[in-house]
Amino acid sequence: MMINKREIIALGLTAVMSMTLVSCMKGKTDYTPPTEAIESEISVESIRGIGEDFIRGVDVSELLSLEKSGVKFYSFAGTEQDCLKTLADSGVNYVRIRIWNDPYDEEGNGYGGGNCDLDTAITLGKRATEYGMKVLIDFHYSDFWADPARQLCPKAWRGLKIKDKANALYEFTYESLEALNKNGVDVGMVQIGNEINNGLAGEKNNANIIELLKAGSFAVRDFNKKEKKEVKIAVHYTDAGDYDRMEGVVSNLEANELDYDVFAISYYPYWHGDFEKVKSVLKNVKTNHGKDVMVAETSYPYTTKDGDGYGNSMDDPFPAEGYSASLQGQANEIRDVCAMVKEAEGLGVFYWGGIWIPVGPDGDANAEIWKTYGSGWATSYASDYDPQNVGRNYGGCSWDNQALFDFEGHPLETLNVYKYLTYGTICEDKIDYVPDCEVKVKAGEKLILPSFIPAVHADRSKNSNVKVAWDENDILTVDTSKEGKYRIKGTAEFGYEVICTVTVAHDNLLANPSFENEDRSMWSVTVENNGDDPTDYQEKTADAHSGDFAFHYWSKDAMNFTIEQKVTGLEPGTYQASVFSQGGDFDDTASLEFYVIADGDMVYSENFMNDGWANWKDPVIRDIEITTDTLTIGVRVKGNPGSWGTLDDFSLSKTD
Repeated sequence: MMINKREIIALGLTAVMSMTLVSCMKGKTDYTPPTEAIESEISVESIRGIGEDFIRGVDVSELLSLEKSGVKFYSFAGTEQDCLKTLADSGVNYVRIRIWNDPYDEEGNGYGGGNCDLDTAITLGKRATEYGMKVLIDFHYSDFWADPARQLCPKAWRGLKIKDKANALYEFTYESLEALNKNGVDVGMVQIGNEINNGLAGEKNNANIIELLKAGSFAVRDFNKKEKKEVKIAVHYTDAGDYDRMEGVVSNLEANELDYDVFAISYYPYWHGDFEKVKSVLKNVKTNHGKDVMVAETSYPYTTKDGDGYGNSMDDPFPAEGYSASLQGQANEIRDVCAMVKEAEGLGVFYWGGIWIPVGPDGDANAEIWKTYGSGWATSYASDYDPQNVGRNYGGCSWDNQALFDFEGHPLETLNVYKYLTYGTICEDKIDYVPDCEVKVKAGEKLILPSFIPAVHADRSKNSNVKVAWDENDILTVDTSKEGKYRIKGTAEFGYEVICTVTVAHDNLLANPSFENEDRSMWSVTVENNGDDPTDYQEKTADAHSGDFAFHYWSKDAMNFTIEQKVTGLEPGTYQASVFSQGGDFDDTASLEFYVIADGDMVYSENFMNDGWANWKDPVIRDIEITTDTLTIGVRVKGNPGSWGTLDDFSLSKTD
């Protein structure tokens, strides 16, 4: 009998796993729902009317690869314990497990990110079921990560016509559910795709995407009919705060008569905007389209520290307004997302990356472990399958500071937030953090700094203002006679160190420079490429330099356009112009040009290039001389297919 490399690896790992499971899987959950508020180091406000059937979920997809890497998990008492039992004991009632079709190369080497194949899902699903938790299966319909940036076709489906691909998707879904069921996994819900805003299984055409979704839906319904199950079908999108876009998505599914039960979204508050906007999206889907709703992914940092030497996706001390990167900030985010979903009459919430902790502190020492067991986000073996997103950027986990366990595997108190939702906690009040502040002053005016600034308490109903003293030497560096930006250190009451950012600026002579006002008639957009207009005014706080709106562009095809504003009534003199820009996926054929046309034909310009999300570029054109009263300011974008970005906060000011 011939045994390939993948089978050899699997046999060895099965032996290791068997020993691990024998020692850690005895007994059921010890969870008992609270009947009153519980004392805790974190403050959790109760959510009125929330029931025990509200989904309190955690994604555990990476767990098996972490255990194979030598990672240990512990109970709150400090004894080594199956991570899944610790979750169940803390009130988690649902786990989410992703499935990739074939996350291995031809030699059987895993792509990483948990090497999340069907066998992995079965192993984890059986363990979760033993502890009384239901299972959500997240089909990516890809061999590796599927998200808005990539929806790669599984290797085995390449070259298939759409009908054949739909048949393959049906069979994969149905057969996977049959295998899970035969192994005793209590599957309660299935996602047919993951964050499918921009495609599915390599398809970008709407008709083809719908055909694939219908194939997945048919597979689940047929499985339910045969096995007498009631597994729910979920569709999953991101851009949760974009009401118009989400309404368009749901209306499209409705018009194409897709049979599904749950509209699921990813919601990360540092990327997707404030809670009220997201709640309005969920309420609209629930009320006006009759679908159940839920948050399939959310998370938040409890620290800015990096645990594995690979770096963090989010290391800002204040990633989202009103929430610090602290244990209390993480607790507040989890509680508030649950409250938002409850108010929208949703099913519940899944926390993403909650168990994805480091395999060790040293990145160099970890590299071989990540490569061998797939416990980092990607291995070098994934580069051939996904060269654009992996390339040479493979490595560890950038999410360990957002987990619900510390870097050594001990559960954080925030893991208990799900348990505390009904009655809340009793917590000694203390200040959680004192946020930095900003002061804007017009050039030529006197600088006045605040003497009190707000402090955020663990119990947010007790927020207060605290005195602050500013560094006199820093104050002396501020020159209010000209434009500039300054950082002034301060010390608030109780020893909190803060920064006040002082911006000195001339009057901005542009109308609606950051697109916040609905009337944008002063801006002229000229599209010179063939095909659809690649531009829009997007309401998405995470993609705006300030406020909620920005000028957004993206196209699957090459694009060439300008956006500009003509200003009249100016005084002759010297002017300065600037703009903020961010975006990505540009190649060598692309170009970005910021320009000013003065006195009818004098062109001033500055070339620049975007190099990643939220890496804001700020091209500035100085010493613009005009003798007439008219000037035009604008940006020309020549983008390759798939490039994207936003422009925001245009500025024009007179400097003499």
